[in-house]
Amino acid sequence: MKKRYFFYSGLLVIGSGVTSFLSVFSVPRHPQLLTVNRDKQENPSVCYQSPSSTHVDNNGHLNILVWNIYKQKREQWPQALSDLSQHSDLVFLQEASMTNRLKDWINQHSWDGTQANAFRILGDSTGVLNLAKTMPSLACAYTEVEPWIRLPKSGIYAEYPLSNGQTLASVNVHAVNFTYGTVEYKEQIQRLIDRLSRHKGPIIIAGDFNSWSDKRMRVLHKALTEMGLKEVSFKPDNRIRFMTGLVLDHVFYRGMTVKKAQVPTSAASDHNPMQVSFELE
Repeated sequence: MKKRYFFYSGLLVIGSGVTSFLSVFSVPRHPQLLTVNRDKQENPSVCYQSPSSTHVDNNGHLNILVWNIYKQKREQWPQALSDLSQHSDLVFLQEASMTNRLKDWINQHSWDGTQANAFRILGDSTGVLNLAKTMPSLACAYTEVEPWIRLPKSGIYAEYPLSNGQTLASVNVHAVNFTYGTVEYKEQIQRLIDRLSRHKGPIIIAGDFNSWSDKRMRVLHKALTEMGLKEVSFKPDNRIRFMTGLVLDHVFYRGMTVKKAQVPTSAASDHNPMQVSFELE
């Protein structure tokens, strides 16, 4: 009788946990891309295409901001994001939670964008977010499920026209974190690399790579250097570091020249933002 009691009690606890989880988190069955424009509309799809996009750079200069925004948990984020993005042509955010407050901020600053909806927390989509003053000519969402916690990490492959007639191929990525070994990590990076490998022009791949181990760093650098990408270096380097001393956030590029790179410190997130100014070749 006791064994049966404990068995059913255990099932009840597990069932309650699953029910609570599902009431908070909602995971789409397939990668889902949301378009976020100044009218605050969300149009879900896997990929987005626009034949009429204008060039994203400013007369051959391209300023980007890359930042894990920590789901906007800290009150300072709106002012910090406004200041940091003031002169940016392209903004790559990770852990962006599409709350009404963020939607209002996007509308107020006249940004357009796409978000990879990795999952929803109490109805708000969460994942990487691209913002620019023009929509990309092409954007697709990618997700990779965390093996342990079963919540996906996300990436966006996007293409933007450039003023010199070329097309910029970009990847905004938030890499899987909680894994034993590097199998899932390598699969996520390789899937995005496979898409980039077909592109002949300039490339940027940036974000929170969760590169906290030597094995992960080797996987990352091997995949990207084989494509001819270089890593942006920062001095001083204020990027957040794991307890191993390794940085988590990176910017890799090809087909452009770095004119300026900095990592200002910020209390508005648990990561510091990366700002890079490129010049088209």
